Amino acid sequence: MGFLWALIVGGIIGWLASLILGKDVPGGIIGNIIAGFVGSMIGQALFGSWGPDIAGFAIVPAILGAIILILIVSFILRAVNKR
Repeated sequence: MGFLWALIVGGIIGWLASLILGKDVPGGIIGNIIAGFVGSMIGQALFGSWGPDIAGFAIVPAILGAIILILIVSFILRAVNKR
C-alpha cells in the first residue's frame, strides 16, 4: 500500500510542477510520476528535506525539483526539435 501512495503522490507532484510552469510533461501520467520521483530526488539533494512530508516526499523541495527537471527536459526537447 505504501508504494501505491508513493506513486499517487509522485504523480501529483509532477502534475503540480507542470501546472506551475504551464508545460505538459511528456508521457502523460507516467511522465508526471517520473517527474515527481526524479524531481523529489533533485529537490531533496539541492534543498534538503524540509516542509510537509507525505509518503516519503518532502513536498516543497520535491515540487521545486520537479520544476527544475521539467525545465531541463523541455529545454533539451526544444533543442532536439530544432535540428
